[in-house]
Amino acid sequence: MSAPETTRPSSTHRPPHPAESQRGSRRGKPTSQAPQRHPVLALLAQRHPALFGDTPRPLKRGIFEDLLAAHPGELEPEALKEALGRHTRSTRYLAAVGEGQKRRDLQGQAVESPSPEQVHHALVEVFRRRSARSEEDLRPRLRERIARAFEASGLDAMDYAARVSGRDEAINRLTQEALAEASARAARQQALQRAFAASGQSLEGFAAMYGLSVGEARRALGQAVGGRSNRPDA
Repeated sequence: MSAPETTRPSSTHRPPHPAESQRGSRRGKPTSQAPQRHPVLALLAQRHPALFGDTPRPLKRGIFEDLLAAHPGELEPEALKEALGRHTRSTRYLAAVGEGQKRRDLQGQAVESPSPEQVHHALVEVFRRRSARSEEDLRPRLRERIARAFEASGLDAMDYAARVSGRDEAINRLTQEALAEASARAARQQALQRAFAASGQSLEGFAAMYGLSVGEARRALGQAVGGRSNRPDA
């Protein structure tokens, strides 16, 4: 008796590879495989939405102990520690720290600023994560943000560099470039302020002399403007 004839799949009907099937299913309909939020973070978002809601805020030092004291018997210390670690490592949280936002207590009150080192670390970490998923060169944006963070720190360039430098030489070089840009910007501002003081011009007249808008001149001159503007709301 001859063996039963088997049907061979046609080359035009090749079964898809499992990975292709998964890609196809993702294209065909939205996935429901969203990352599960830590249950403690979900609870904290209900209890303290100003801190753990859709817009994270930097947390004050000692918030772990504050939370345990505010919710006795409700929060298990190890679970809380894990949840806070996950929260403070998130990109959204680091972005808030990188902006230099104040740290807040359980009542949502601003109580302290993050240190220059913490701001710099947050900026660099967010840069690395976003660079890994983007073809855009994000270094110019990081350089400008480091320059702004330096200006807000109140430190001189040497002290700032000493405090934020690390093992990544590429980041160290980019930080030095940011400090040079900030120093050049400060020098230009000081030169404009001296020129404005010597000109006797109103803000509007001075802006026209230098080809600036009134808003640009006001930002560049800062407090040096005094009462010499003909348009107080300019």
